[in-house]
Amino acid sequence: MYQTIRYEKQDQIAIVTIDRPEALNALNGTVITELELVVAALENDRDVRCMILTGEGRSFVAGADIGEQYPLNLDGGRRWGQRGSALLRRIEKLEFPTIAAVNGFALGGGCELAMSCDIILASEKAKFGQPEVGLGITPGFSGTQRLPRRVGVAKAKELIFSGKMIKADEAEKIGLVNAVYAPEALMDGALEMAKSFTKNAPIAVKYAKACIDRGMQTDIDSGIACENELFAMCFATADQKEGMGAFLEKRSAQFTNT
Repeated sequence: MYQTIRYEKQDQIAIVTIDRPEALNALNGTVITELELVVAALENDRDVRCMILTGEGRSFVAGADIGEQYPLNLDGGRRWGQRGSALLRRIEKLEFPTIAAVNGFALGGGCELAMSCDIILASEKAKFGQPEVGLGITPGFSGTQRLPRRVGVAKAKELIFSGKMIKADEAEKIGLVNAVYAPEALMDGALEMAKSFTKNAPIAVKYAKACIDRGMQTDIDSGIACENELFAMCFATADQKEGMGAFLEKRSAQFTNT
């Protein structure tokens, strides 16, 4: 169905692979269009409880396709940035957990794409960076907004102003990456984490994600009020009765997403 994307489901886990290895999976118009289509499908698929996003070959996403960007003018640059930022915001707002399994280069738009996911796991061979200033531009897919939220303002400024690449171990040290794996173990690690999410009540996981994301953008009292409301709403679900009933009966819960 796609030229530059592979999409599959393992049980309730969606695996999305950017498959343009000859260009180190650089983001061009076709990749963006196909990611938009995949995200639209995920937004409407109640069977999916987690997504893993990765890249084919030795790169996650090495950045945007510079050949496509070079001739852009003011209006073209604005449209490109708005389109990419809108796509990444849709990924960020998916109701279920999302994991970026970064197998290699995650530079520029690739780093920004990884940061739109809830969790970033990295291969020991992964490298991260926002090198846009060396090309005469700023990060364009919301990197100036997400990187400070991930690693703190001062470290984000250092990385963006210098444009330097950092290895996976440093990315883990500064909080950009959750865990680092041997290259051959990365996808197994991502699947194991995904399964640790999908075994739980999907509505509760969705509400927990909403509480965290909303709370990080507001004051603590508003965040607590959000949690109180979504906590209460859990008690209107069949999964709450199943989860607590299974605990009391000392059996495994069978959640139905209702």
